Amino acid sequence: MNSAAAPDQCNSARYAATDLVAFCETLYLARGMRADIAATAARILVEADLLGHSTHGMALLPGYLKALGDKTMLAAGEPVVENQRTVAQVWHGQRLSGLWLTQRAVATATAMAKAHGTGTITIKHAHHIACLAAYLEAPARDGFMVIVQSSDPCTASVAPHGGITPIMTPNPIAIGIPTGSDPIMIDISSSITANGPSMRLMKEGKRAPGIWFVDSEGHGSDDPSVAYVEPKGALLPLGGLDAGHKGFGLGLMIESLTCGLAGFGRADPPQGWGASVFVQVLDPEAFGGLASLTRQTDHLREISHASKPQPGVGRVRLPGERGLARKAAQLADGVELHATIMPALMPLASELGVVLPVLI
Repeated sequence: MNSAAAPDQCNSARYAATDLVAFCETLYLARGMRADIAATAARILVEADLLGHSTHGMALLPGYLKALGDKTMLAAGEPVVENQRTVAQVWHGQRLSGLWLTQRAVATATAMAKAHGTGTITIKHAHHIACLAAYLEAPARDGFMVIVQSSDPCTASVAPHGGITPIMTPNPIAIGIPTGSDPIMIDISSSITANGPSMRLMKEGKRAPGIWFVDSEGHGSDDPSVAYVEPKGALLPLGGLDAGHKGFGLGLMIESLTCGLAGFGRADPPQGWGASVFVQVLDPEAFGGLASLTRQTDHLREISHASKPQPGVGRVRLPGERGLARKAAQLADGVELHATIMPALMPLASELGVVLPVLI
C-alpha cells in the first residue's frame, strides 16, 4: 500500500486520463510555468490518481498553482549541480517543481546506472514531489531498480517513538522492483499515515481505523484533529505506540539520506513547503543479472500469492498490484476523481481562463 492512499469518496463522473493531463498542463502554463516542466508535472500528478493515490495527485494542484503565484515555486530554471562524481550528484533544486526535478533525477540516475551500474542523486531546495509511486513503473519495466525517498525539512508532523512533539515529516520511501511481468512497487511512509489522508479524514469528520495519532497529553488517538488543532499532538511513526521504534528508525534513515546527503535539513532555517530528495537507480546487470533478479522476484510473487489468506482476504497482494490494476481500468474506462478534487480546481480554472475537462 502507499502511505498516501486512503479510503476514497469518489464521484461517478469520469474523465479521460489524457484530458486530465492536458487540463493540468494548461493550468500550469497559465501560471507561467515553462512548457517542458508543465508537461512532466501534469503527467506525474495524473499518474498518482491513475494509481489510486488521490491525496497526492491532482488534489495537490491548487497548492502548487498558489505556490507559482506567490513565487515560492519557480516557473522556470535549471537545477544547479553542486557536487559531482561518476555515479553521484548533488542538485540545488532552485525551488522548481519537485515533480519535474525528481523525474529528471530518475532519468539522469538511470543513465548513470546504464554506464556504471548505479547512479544516485540528492536534491535540496526542491518543491514538493507528490506521489513517489508515480516515478517507479517505467524504469522498473525497463529492468532497473529505482529508489525514491523524500522529506520536508521545513515542517514537522510526526513524533519520535515515545515522544509527543513532532520532529519530522511522514518521510516516504518508494522502490520499483523488476519482475518477469508487472513490477513490484512499494511506496510507504515512515509514519502510520501521511498528512494528506489525515487532513481529508478530519475535513470529512471521520476517524482513522486505528490508533494513528498521539494527542498533546501523550494518549493514542484515532481522531486526526489531535495532530492539527491546538494544543497539537502528532502523527505516530510506523508501528504505532507499541513498535514505533521501527518507523522512527526508518524516518531517521530517510532524513539522513535526503536532508543529510543533500546538505539542507532541519538544522537550517526553514524556507517553506518543499522537499529534500534521494533518488537511486541500480542496474541488475552490474550485479547478479536481471534474469537472476527476476527469477527471485517472480518466485516471491508466486509464494506470496500461494500464502493462505487471512479471513476476509481473497488473496495476498504484492505492493503495486492493486494500483497497476486500477491504472489499467481507469485508462480504459476513465479516471474517477475524488469528489473534492474538481470542485477545488473549478475556481482556478475560471480565474485562469482554462476550459474544464469533458466528462465521459
